[in-house]
Amino acid sequence: MEILDCITAVARPIHDFGDEFMSDEATAAIGLRAGFAPGRGFYCRGRFGVLGEAPAPVVQAAQGFLGPRLVTTGWLAGRAVMPAEEAAACYAQAVRTWGGAHIPTDVDVEHFNHLAQQLIDAADADALPLFAGWRAQPCPEDDPVGAAMQRVHVLREHRGACHLAAVRLCGLSAREAMVINLGVERAIHYGWQEPHPVAATQVPRRQRAERLTDEMQAPLYAALTDRQRTEFARLINALTASCSR
Repeated sequence: MEILDCITAVARPIHDFGDEFMSDEATAAIGLRAGFAPGRGFYCRGRFGVLGEAPAPVVQAAQGFLGPRLVTTGWLAGRAVMPAEEAAACYAQAVRTWGGAHIPTDVDVEHFNHLAQQLIDAADADALPLFAGWRAQPCPEDDPVGAAMQRVHVLREHRGACHLAAVRLCGLSAREAMVINLGVERAIHYGWQEPHPVAATQVPRRQRAERLTDEMQAPLYAALTDRQRTEFARLINALTASCSR
């Protein structure tokens, strides 16, 4: 499989499987049991905790696509519950637990983990702080299914960080990209306060950003052979089969 064909094949399943984890009530319940109040505290403190005890504007700058009020409120609410490093470890455990419940038992997770780690190791993390933080998060060897889900999450963070950079390079703000992609109402759901519609003339910029994101990910997938890319795409589809795409 060619590099860009593989990227196109796996991008949506990786994104959507991660979305299902993040929005699942079972994930929220883990946060509640850990002491987080209902809301976005566990999500913000856990997902962005790999950045360390950063000020809220720094967290906002690193993640980009969520509205600043949502991020600030969640980040500060979670600060009282546990330190950032501990919250990230708790969130990583939630990632692995969710994977254990949703990855089909017949998937060859050992082979997936081998290929996924090759991709993760091949990545240049410069200007991709959220990805770099998650790549540095310990991934237990005694839980191959959970480790597979954590690697899916890490790869999702890589594409998300590349896409944020691509969006800005193409002359769009993160808010504009969210409105173009999801519409005004869905952008509100993701924390943007009263987002205005974006002019139709801006839409090609987001399309260009998608192509640029693919190009930015190409060096990772060059780390695999044609055959390995075919296997990786097949394994991603099998691993994420429960996702309601």
